[in-house]
Amino acid sequence: MNILIRCIAVPLAGIIALGSQAQAAIAPSSASTFIGWESQLPTTYIKHERLDLPRPVTFKHGDISWLPSLAAQAGWPRSTWNKLGQIILRESGGCPNRAGGDMVDKNCNITGVSEWSHRSDTGLLQINGVHWKQDHAQYHGLICKRLKVCEQSILLDPLTNLIAGKLLYDVAGWSPWDIG
Repeated sequence: MNILIRCIAVPLAGIIALGSQAQAAIAPSSASTFIGWESQLPTTYIKHERLDLPRPVTFKHGDISWLPSLAAQAGWPRSTWNKLGQIILRESGGCPNRAGGDMVDKNCNITGVSEWSHRSDTGLLQINGVHWKQDHAQYHGLICKRLKVCEQSILLDPLTNLIAGKLLYDVAGWSPWDIG
């Protein structure tokens, strides 16, 4: 009799446990639903959320069709996008990997250096070393202190460059890009 009870009870307990896991798996996926029962899920359960990631951006010289997406992510108000686009085209041609004086082909590949006097200008907005160098007196290392971006190479990332540019814009308007 003991053996018969074990033969029925053990599989029955497994079915009940499996049923509660199945119930958990079909439960609504809102954040509030996860609280409480999430820790009771089996270890093989992987919680994930659907991410709608944008397609990778392809940068081409003279093409800023990607601007609305990246500008919005960087916090630039929509009302600034037209002027922002003009500045990007003037400063870097829309090539994020460009340092001051770099020559590029239509695919933003660096092909040479035309001049060496502006090498601290960096990325889409050609952010100058006076803005990112920690010890520079003019802006007191603004980008380095506020964003912890203290090296030129980090500003070659297009989104980081636009975020740093937004900080400059918030502090000084368009003046960092005035050509006088």
